[in-house]
Amino acid sequence: MSSMQEPSEDREPETGKSYDAVVIGAGFGGMYMLHCLRQQGFSARVYEAGGGVGGTWYWNRYPGARCDVESMQYSYSFSEELDQEWHWTEKYSPQPEILNYANHVADRFDLRRDIHFHTRVNSAVFDETIKRWRIETDRGDAVTAQFCITAVGCLSAANTPDFDGIEDFNGPIYHTGEWPHDGVDFTGLRVGVIGTGSSGIQSIPIIAEQAKSLTVFQRTPNYAVPAWNEAMNPDYERTVKADYPAMRANARARPTGIFFPFNLESALEATQEEREAQYEAFWQRGGLPFLGAFGDLLFEKDANETAAEFARRKIRDVVDDPEVADLLCPDNVFGCKRLCVDTGYYQVYNQPHVKLIDVSKDPIEHLTRNGVVTGGIEYEVDVVVLATGFAAMTGSFDKMNIVGRNDISLKKKWEAGPRTYLGLSTVGFPNFFMITGPGSPSVLANMIQSIEQHADWMIDCMAHMRDVGVETIEPQLGDEDAWIEHVNEVAAISLRSTCSSWYVGANISGRPRVFMPYIGGFPIYVNKCNKVMDNGYEGFVFDRHTEGNAPPKIRNTDRWHVELDMDVLSPAAVAAMRIPII
Repeated sequence: MSSMQEPSEDREPETGKSYDAVVIGAGFGGMYMLHCLRQQGFSARVYEAGGGVGGTWYWNRYPGARCDVESMQYSYSFSEELDQEWHWTEKYSPQPEILNYANHVADRFDLRRDIHFHTRVNSAVFDETIKRWRIETDRGDAVTAQFCITAVGCLSAANTPDFDGIEDFNGPIYHTGEWPHDGVDFTGLRVGVIGTGSSGIQSIPIIAEQAKSLTVFQRTPNYAVPAWNEAMNPDYERTVKADYPAMRANARARPTGIFFPFNLESALEATQEEREAQYEAFWQRGGLPFLGAFGDLLFEKDANETAAEFARRKIRDVVDDPEVADLLCPDNVFGCKRLCVDTGYYQVYNQPHVKLIDVSKDPIEHLTRNGVVTGGIEYEVDVVVLATGFAAMTGSFDKMNIVGRNDISLKKKWEAGPRTYLGLSTVGFPNFFMITGPGSPSVLANMIQSIEQHADWMIDCMAHMRDVGVETIEPQLGDEDAWIEHVNEVAAISLRSTCSSWYVGANISGRPRVFMPYIGGFPIYVNKCNKVMDNGYEGFVFDRHTEGNAPPKIRNTDRWHVELDMDVLSPAAVAAMRIPII
């Protein structure tokens, strides 16, 4: 298996030091959390396993890696100067440009001096005697902190299938989520790609341009809507920058935290001609906004099928071989899995050197020295690319020994599925915060918006604790139970809870099937968090100090009082407002 790690920097282990907060991860979440901590005068150390900042965009350097949220909305909003000075070159930013942006932010706000790179946290254990976290790393660091904050990302633990014979394969094996920094040249090589999720759909057309032959092993086909990517329109950029806060406010009022045209009308109430015209118009806009063509696509099976059939016709229109086209046409709910955004994906199968192998009925049996075996047939390849995704939402937590009160490990507590209060914290783990944790909108919303909202909430909470002199904060069991029940109730309304996706952990053998993100919508969630804070941290208990539950002094979260856009509320959002929370 190829490694993409750079040589580690030389430094002495950090031992005996004490911080107000230790942050795990230096992606967009960890960087902004560090900035917030500094702004409020807290001491902090960030530990990052990689050799630089950027998180997702540091690790995922595979060919064609690109954001599926438009560039002007996929960025921090906390600094007007940053908004104005940064220029995106494309409608959808490629990975190198997003990584450049992350590095620019790190430099502009002088973040690196508090980050230790090439350092993986092995354990974080709450010491009840001193009411502090003891954090140890693979570099010999051993420090304590009042707060332990995870910014490990939702898609950061690469899923490497345990194929028989994987160690026997003669050539290199690359995972899209752990790509070599110096790139890979596929010229003249026979390449096998396993997986057709988002990273596969993005990388396959680029790999096909170089490879002598390309064999794609597909278990489950995915829907993909064309990106229609293009150079950034200067007029559009100027219009946005003229009133960036207005776009941010409009985005925050939408269920996804992304602003795009949205039609609340029912697909079933439209005529066939009206539906076709609407779908075609949204298809030509491209990208994730296609899900906004009608308001009931993710809530009514018959409505969804009209969109699914439209997408399948688009695939058949592009792919010349009817049998290949049939293999590429999903038969599941449109948008149930993460909708992919592509550039030339389906067209690639018209090229004579590209072959699609269906492994849904005949799974991959094993790897040999020279190739991949499925259905008793060996397909010879020189290189294997694993586009097999991640242990989503909880995979990075599982890699660490996180232990709370009474020596209970987080992995043990979550063995039947993750349990949190608001996706922010979990019972039995005082002063333990999760940025975009399970039970928050996270992957169902604009991630950077979600990150900023979480970090701002956390820093206001921490500053409030300092103001009133309390040491620990922890959710109460009844409130955690009520939140989990609410997350499940709202998820049950959406068709997204009905299929085998990484949202429910179905891509990892043996994982419990639990819908992990909160689907009630970003603005509903934000206002629930605000209500908890405004009511003196309702649902949390402070350490032996009832005065800790006094109304807090608001510092950062005043910019998160979201005005709901009532014209685009989904059924799940309406239900989320209606279903009571204890």
